[in-house]
Amino acid sequence: MLVVDDHPLLREAIAARLAQMGAGTVHEAATVAEARARATATGPCDLAILDLGLPDGSGIELVTELRSHGWPRVVVLASSDDPYAVRSAFQAGAQAYLLKSASPVVVTDGVRRVLEGGVYADPSVAPVLATGTRVAGTDNTPRELSAREVEVLQLVADGQSNKEIGEELSLSALTVKSHLSRIGRKLGTGDRAQMVALAMRAGVIR
Repeated sequence: MLVVDDHPLLREAIAARLAQMGAGTVHEAATVAEARARATATGPCDLAILDLGLPDGSGIELVTELRSHGWPRVVVLASSDDPYAVRSAFQAGAQAYLLKSASPVVVTDGVRRVLEGGVYADPSVAPVLATGTRVAGTDNTPRELSAREVEVLQLVADGQSNKEIGEELSLSALTVKSHLSRIGRKLGTGDRAQMVALAMRAGVIR
C-alpha cells in the first residue's frame, strides 16, 4: 500500500493503522514527486491513500495518474469537504473520500469497504454528493435509472460481483452485465467505481 501526505505524524498513523488491518508493506511519500517515484518503483499496489493538498502539485491529478497506471484502488483522505474537491476526486477515479477529522473507525470502515470492492464517502460529505444530479458530459442523470438498475448499482457499491448480484436478485450474470451496460450508457462511463460514485453523488444509492 502507499500513503501520500506531507504531515509525517498523520502519515505514520495511517501506515500503522493499515498495518493493523493486515497490510504487508506500506510505502510512504510526502509529495506528488515522491509518490510518482514510489509508484514507478513498486508498480501498482493494492491501495493508495492520499491527501489532495500536497505541496508540489494536485492530488486530483495524482489520483488520475495512479488509476491510469493500473492502481486498482485510491482513497482520498482530505481536510476539505469542499463540494468541488469531493466530486473531482470521485470523477478522477477515487473510490473513497474521507476527512482527516473523521474518527479512526470511519477511516477503517472506508478503507475496508474499498478493499472489498465498494465505494465510500465520509458521512459528513454525503449531503455534498446528493446535490447536483447532472452528470458531466451527458444530459442523462442518475435519477433516470430504473428501480432494478438502482438495485444492481447498490450491490455493486456493496462490493458484490456480477455473479453474486445475480444470485441476490435471481438474475443470470449475463442479465446483470446487460443492466450494467445500460447504466453505463446512461451515466456516460463504463467504469464500475465511477458509476457508483456518480449515483452516490446524486443521492440515488447510499
